[in-house]
Amino acid sequence: MKVALIGATGFVGKAVLNELLHKGHQVIAIVRNTKNLKPKAGLTISGADATEVDALAHTVQGNDAIISAYNAGWANPNLYEDFLKGSKAIQEGVKKAGVKRLLVVGGAGSLFMDGKQLVDAPEFPAEYKAGATAARDYLNELKKEKELDWVFLSPAKEMHPGTSGIRKGIYRTGLENPVFNEEGKSIISVEDLAVAIVDEIEKPKYYRQRFTAAY
Repeated sequence: MKVALIGATGFVGKAVLNELLHKGHQVIAIVRNTKNLKPKAGLTISGADATEVDALAHTVQGNDAIISAYNAGWANPNLYEDFLKGSKAIQEGVKKAGVKRLLVVGGAGSLFMDGKQLVDAPEFPAEYKAGATAARDYLNELKKEKELDWVFLSPAKEMHPGTSGIRKGIYRTGLENPVFNEEGKSIISVEDLAVAIVDEIEKPKYYRQRFTAAY
C-alpha cells in the first residue's frame, strides 16, 4: 500500500514508520524537520506543512490511506488551540486530496470509565491535560465528518518510553472503554500500538468510530 504518515518523527510516529516499512509499504513521511529522518528503502521524506490544506493535499494525493500522528508540541503554550486547528486542517487536506481513509492517533483521555472521560478525572496528569482535552474535543468534531472513512485510535492508559522496545505483535481492542489485562492494567508498548495501527490500515475493521488497543 501507499501510506502517508504525518508526524513520523514523534514518539508514536517513529514506531508506526518502522512498522509500515517492516511490512513492505511505500511510505511518504511528512515531518517538520526532514533532517530528523534518514533515507530508507520504501520511504519518501517530505517537509510539507501538514497544517496547510493545499500543501498537504498536493503531498498526499494518490495514497491509499493517511495516518495522522500529529502533535502540536507538548511544550507549546498554545497546544490546545494549535492541535485543534492543525487537526482540522489535516482533515480538510485529506478530503481535498481525494483520499478516503484517515486514521487519527489520539489520546486515552477521551476513553470512558464509570460514565466519565479519563481527562475529566481529578487525578489526570496536569501536564497532559491540554493535549488530552484537545484530542477529546477534536474527536467530537471528527464524529461529524461524513465524507471520509475516518477512524480514531486511543491508546491504552499507559504508553510511555518505559514500555518501548517491546513488540509482542499482539493486542486486544475495545471501543469507548479502556482495555485491561489480567493485572488490571491498561497498557501497551508504542511498538504494539503501531502494530494495531498498521493492521487497521491493511484490514480495516472500524469506520467512522473510535477504538482503543491494549494488552
